[in-house]
Amino acid sequence: MPLEPTPPIVQKSWSELTTAELYEIIKLRTDVFFVEQRVSESELDRRDSEPTTQHLWIPGENGDVAAYLRVLRDEVAEYGDAYRLPGRVVVGAAYRGRGLAQRLLARVVELYGAESMLLHSQSYIQSLYAAFDFVVVGDEFIEGGIPHRTMFRAAR
Repeated sequence: MPLEPTPPIVQKSWSELTTAELYEIIKLRTDVFFVEQRVSESELDRRDSEPTTQHLWIPGENGDVAAYLRVLRDEVAEYGDAYRLPGRVVVGAAYRGRGLAQRLLARVVELYGAESMLLHSQSYIQSLYAAFDFVVVGDEFIEGGIPHRTMFRAAR
């Protein structure tokens, strides 16, 4: 039986996004973070539209977005020399278990691995990021009503 083709990863800045793409990204993020996980903070934090923010996603099978993440650039590092912040990593329920988050993270490491990076991982999924050499720094904290850990990846 032939393998189904793997959709390519799409990468765009805010100004390159179409309204349909933006809708599907926001729909996925709100379906997972707000409806499914009941995150208690606003999903829209005004960082999506920053000129340095990059949006990466894998298209779904029905015109939707199967998996998504964004990469921010901070002016002041929160920890060490990490100015790059991959975050909002999310996979739709129908697409889980296919390694899509790993594909997106591998792409981020390929693009930005020469720089230090920092992220806030939901505690239960920190092994996903550890596989890409992110290490826990600091204590567990609550963000959006969910336990998180700060994780750092040194420049390579």
